[in-house]
Amino acid sequence: MELIGEIFGAHPELALFCSLALGYAIGKITIGSFTVGSVAGCLLAGVLVGQTGVEISDDLKQAFFMLFLFSIGYRTGPQFFRSLNASALPQIAITVLLCVVALVAAALLAPLMGLSVGIAAGLLAGGATESATLGVAIDAFAKTGADEAAQQIFDAEIATGFAVAYFVGVIATIFFHTQLAPRFYGRSLKEACAEYEAKLDDDSTPIVPQHRDFEARAYRIAPKFAGHTVAEVEARVPDHVRAYIDRVRRGDKILPTSRDMVLQDNDIAAIAGMRSFLIDHANEIGEEVEDPELLDLPVETDDIVVTNSELVNRTLGELSTYPEARTVFLRGIMRSGERLPIFRGVTLHKGDVLTVSGTRSHITDAAAKLGYLDRETSKTDMVFVAFFILIGGLIGIPALKYGAVELGLGTSVGVLLGGLVAGWLRSVRRTFGFVPEATLWIFDSVGLCVFVACVGITSGTSFVAGVLESGPSLIIGSLAIVLLAHGSAIFVGHKVFKINEGVLAGTCCGAGTSAPALAAVQEAAQSQVPTLGYGLGYAVGNVLLALWGSVIILLLL
Repeated sequence: MELIGEIFGAHPELALFCSLALGYAIGKITIGSFTVGSVAGCLLAGVLVGQTGVEISDDLKQAFFMLFLFSIGYRTGPQFFRSLNASALPQIAITVLLCVVALVAAALLAPLMGLSVGIAAGLLAGGATESATLGVAIDAFAKTGADEAAQQIFDAEIATGFAVAYFVGVIATIFFHTQLAPRFYGRSLKEACAEYEAKLDDDSTPIVPQHRDFEARAYRIAPKFAGHTVAEVEARVPDHVRAYIDRVRRGDKILPTSRDMVLQDNDIAAIAGMRSFLIDHANEIGEEVEDPELLDLPVETDDIVVTNSELVNRTLGELSTYPEARTVFLRGIMRSGERLPIFRGVTLHKGDVLTVSGTRSHITDAAAKLGYLDRETSKTDMVFVAFFILIGGLIGIPALKYGAVELGLGTSVGVLLGGLVAGWLRSVRRTFGFVPEATLWIFDSVGLCVFVACVGITSGTSFVAGVLESGPSLIIGSLAIVLLAHGSAIFVGHKVFKINEGVLAGTCCGAGTSAPALAAVQEAAQSQVPTLGYGLGYAVGNVLLALWGSVIILLLL
């Protein structure tokens, strides 16, 4: 240990990477349906490494935390600003209620249990399963004018509170929504989601099947279809099947098609569509022939981001009637980092990312109608990223003095707001500000894990004593926060707003920004319906719970 302490003391950067290696390894540990997670793993690893007495720069900790805050703002910005309308009020109300009850519960439990400010802030962050609350609270406490010794004690206490409460909070949230809530509903999540899926699609058939079910074949047009338009022939395809005439060989020429193109005798058509349909029915159009040149269709898969206000709040079923939709195949929908189910009744939101397959020209046409084509690239617009972190931080600096406390947003909340605006601008105009998903993962996961690892390292020497002293109170407190916050949310959502139980569970998981809970709920429901509520709750919950990091400090000082 002495040798390790000497090495880490001379090279604290190695201590940090040791914490990350151990933390991500610990995070992979799974017990039943519960996974420790990289955040809790890195915090515990940091505590372990911190026993060597190594010191890590606070500036490094804050820099990585700002990258994390920017990433969640950037990812949820489109969803957050889209939610500011009347149709989203029920889900917003549920999210706000859950977050407010969590804050009030933590603020009331602190004096009742004799918890210090640091332990109470950690209890709120862990019980609400929101890591951003941790960093914002540390930033807020630093602005109270506390000396270095008081700051170190606070950091150790908040790390202790968060570590214990987070474990209990995640497990309790999963248990609550998968076991307790269905008893209150009077039926299982599986039944509720199946009912909702039936509403989204009358025959519960996904609007598109798997990728392997699509192919292209060549057919010589039967004489009975000569003189008919492409649209008239394609109209014979059932509504739930996607098939279209991509191009036509006429003599020695290969011609692109349009819906008003008139087919002629002896035309050979390249028909792309579902394999089962082509095998069973396409021979009604004509005789299948070999034509490798005609079937040489360069198919690619790209992402399209929805920004066209005229198409927002339209269902997939409505969009499937547009001419641009007939020549592309929908592979998936992502919203706030979560994959949505694909049913005809699913409504598109601004900022949704549609993964589609088709020829380059057809995908380009569809992208022009929906929004912007987001072709894969590895380049990050760091000018854009750094600028909005800077502007957000500057906005958060101004504050009013109230005794020893500065009342203001703080740089942390300012950077989060900067990320929200950046993400929204990117969704409106996709010609700048691109941040690849891989980069967002680095900002989000590594940014947060470096931060919590630094917190763990700083508090390492006093962590164990804090757990032994406050552990029972933290377990009781975090259970109380989960039961009160999530209990009040599902009661109002179910009894007052009549929200489907699956969507309601997803909204609550989003409000608590708990991806593990969402995964458990989806597993219990055997459905992706909960993700339809998760995005909005996640966007609003992130902002409120991060802000609560400052509020809890003001309430308890």
